[in-house]
Amino acid sequence: MADEEAKSPPQEEENQLQTETENQQSAETAAENQQSAETAAEPNTDGTAAEGGGGKEGPEGEVVGTGTESGDNKEMGTEQETKDTEKAPESEQQTAEGDQQTGEESASKPMEEEQVQDTAAVDDGKEVNKDEEKIIGNVQVGDEESGDKPDQEMKEVDESDATGAKVGTGDNQGEEPMVTDGEVANATTTTENAMVTDETGEKHEVDPHASSPQPVLPANATATVKFVLMPSGHVSTMACALSQTVHNLRDHFAGELRMPADKLVFMFDGSSIKDDMSLLDLGVGPNGAVQLEISSADPISAPIKPPKPKPEYVMPDVITVRVERENGTMESIVVEIERSNRRKPFLGGYKHRLTSVEYHHAAAQTRPKMRAESGIEKFCRDTQTVNTKNQRQQTKIETSTQMTTIGCYVANMTDRLVVPGKYTTASEHHAMILSKVIILQSYFRRWQAKRHVAKLKVDLAKRMEWERQEEIRKIKEKEDRIKKEFERRMNPRTKEDFDLLYHALEKWRQEELETINASLSGPKRKAALCHLLDQETQLIASIGRHKLEADTENKQRAIQKFLDKAASPKRWRSYDGKYIEMDTAYTTRARELRDIYNSLNMKYLTQDERLDVLLTLKHTVKEHDCKLTQEIIELIDREADLLMRGVKESNLEGLRKRISTLFLQYVKTPTFNAEAARLIKVPQDPSSLRKNIHYCQSCNSYLPSTEFQLSSNSKLVGRCRRCTKLDNDARTRQDFSHFRFMLRSLRKSEENMQDGSRIAFLLQEEDLRYLVENIWATQSALSAWTDLYDLVLVRWDKDEEWSPWNCILLTKDEAQAHARIEDIEKGYGRVFCHKIKTKHTLARNYFSRLPGMAEHIRTQANQPKPGNSIATKSVAVTKA
Repeated sequence: MADEEAKSPPQEEENQLQTETENQQSAETAAENQQSAETAAEPNTDGTAAEGGGGKEGPEGEVVGTGTESGDNKEMGTEQETKDTEKAPESEQQTAEGDQQTGEESASKPMEEEQVQDTAAVDDGKEVNKDEEKIIGNVQVGDEESGDKPDQEMKEVDESDATGAKVGTGDNQGEEPMVTDGEVANATTTTENAMVTDETGEKHEVDPHASSPQPVLPANATATVKFVLMPSGHVSTMACALSQTVHNLRDHFAGELRMPADKLVFMFDGSSIKDDMSLLDLGVGPNGAVQLEISSADPISAPIKPPKPKPEYVMPDVITVRVERENGTMESIVVEIERSNRRKPFLGGYKHRLTSVEYHHAAAQTRPKMRAESGIEKFCRDTQTVNTKNQRQQTKIETSTQMTTIGCYVANMTDRLVVPGKYTTASEHHAMILSKVIILQSYFRRWQAKRHVAKLKVDLAKRMEWERQEEIRKIKEKEDRIKKEFERRMNPRTKEDFDLLYHALEKWRQEELETINASLSGPKRKAALCHLLDQETQLIASIGRHKLEADTENKQRAIQKFLDKAASPKRWRSYDGKYIEMDTAYTTRARELRDIYNSLNMKYLTQDERLDVLLTLKHTVKEHDCKLTQEIIELIDREADLLMRGVKESNLEGLRKRISTLFLQYVKTPTFNAEAARLIKVPQDPSSLRKNIHYCQSCNSYLPSTEFQLSSNSKLVGRCRRCTKLDNDARTRQDFSHFRFMLRSLRKSEENMQDGSRIAFLLQEEDLRYLVENIWATQSALSAWTDLYDLVLVRWDKDEEWSPWNCILLTKDEAQAHARIEDIEKGYGRVFCHKIKTKHTLARNYFSRLPGMAEHIRTQANQPKPGNSIATKSVAVTKA
């Protein structure tokens, strides 16, 4: 701007003339404003200066702090600053900054047109609605209608405060105004009407180096500060003055946290704060709220520790309360707590009868919330209730009804014309009641029928769904059974699995033999039989290989089962149904030996791990000195020496197998493992071998009685279980798995009956096979179903004990239906019952020859059945 004035002197002269003219106009306008301010200087009901007034007079009769100026209406202050630009550089700088802020809103507005609009806006500002104004600190800002320029409007408010606070004469420009508490309350007012100006083509000068004046704040202005201790996240809230610096806060928290002040770092919005900055510099207003983070400059050596909680709760100085206004909006109000030293009065209370805890009534200083007026006039009960009283009276004179006569008119607008209806007799009344009752009954029965039909539909749907689920379950069970049987044939593991394979082999051989005998003869038949024999031999060899693998796995499984059973703790059931376990010294010893054996047989160990296992085994067996332990120690030393020499593990398999076998023998010896005494088959006392020992004529061995399988019709001890199995695999090749499953189900069901049934536990698989195949023809007595997995043997008469002559072969579903029949004769009919009785007779004739069965039948025959005995009386013979 200085360069442009130096280059164009004529233009400067024109500007000077124009400035003088404007100064004269502004002087006249100031005089008018001063006169109007004196007229309206009295305060209104709100406690603020009158609208359009100029505030309060200074010591020299000058008007201080006009109340209707805005950012655009600088009025007298702006004109006075333009007039005395050379005399007061500070005022010129402030005016230039105010013009620069105004220029940010409308850069194209000229100076002269703007001053004219400002003068007009002052007069219009007298009619500003006070209800739309909001007091923020000591600055009063009007409601924003546009809402798009809040920052510019705040700048305009600050500028108007600065110009309004200055003295209106040129002598005192640049001095600090005399501001009192009343003037702070009557702060400058900004309105929307004063911000509207017209655009002109003129330009005005703006000083970019001018500083905006700070708003005048009360001396005791405070704000709520929330301090967050990092990294613990502990929060402390305090009420701090706006003039309080960060240095003061650092000293305060250094004493609270007991750490050096130079180690504390204050941060605001992610950036550190300097010590000379105050809360006002951070942009915090009066009664505002801000959050500061406190961290340590050296978190390793001097970390921030949260302050210890005080023994008693201390109410903070400032709290923030959220209040709901009448329009439904929530507003946060900062409340300062006044601490009273007086003791609250005792207002009574309650006492808990059981805990003797006293609950006192509380006294509060806050008035209750007033209810909103509903606009309805209300009265108490005593006011709107009438007390009535009944009392009989008799008039002293006769009364009459007033009628319309000559000279007297009575209105008949409310009269009613009564016409007599049809007379109803008692029979007609009862008939009408009967007809209505019939209608009600018909509707009720209809509703009841609909309800019954709906229930039947629901039951039908449930029945159909149940049948569908049952069908799906049966199909799934059958698929699982077939899958399991296929798995048993492909990977046999138990004796029953191999019996199934041999039975399938024999069945295949019989079918092939029948085909050859029926279709071939002569040399071709002999050749086919030889080929069949070769195929059978190959299949038997394949089954034998599977048997060897299964024996190896079963042997390892049996050894592991033996070790686990010896190491298991003592277990018994207490009175409350729970099981109690107890470890003894013997079980602990057995558990240690089991762990050593498992580690000894573990594969893929490193050399150090293997040597550690061998060393542990050596220390364990050295506790007993005998030939077995000496041999184990010698083998351990040999393997350790070979490992140190770097011998391959494949060459040490035989040596390791010998060590494992000898150690297993060590574990099974009762002298070294006391728990093995109750698990080994060979008893320690030789005298016990003389009891229950029988001789097997097939393998020429003396075995205990548990190794012999006795049938219900056997009279002598025959072959042992091993010889019987070998004979079955070689010749008969029978599979009793179906009958074994059926016998297990029968025994379980009879055990659940709990009536002392014993015959089901005397039968063996062969006896049950004869009963199913020969008596019942391997099919259901009702539906002729032939799948043995779906057939069960149940009682014919459920009140009697199960026996071969009191049973029936049915499917599982048929057995459930049979159990619900009360009268068998009515349920099945005479013909079906005679058929079942015939089968019972055949079964009795066969099983009565068995030794155990005959004795049981004889015992039952001697016991009379209840209800069938005949009571006898002694008859006295008298002579005629």
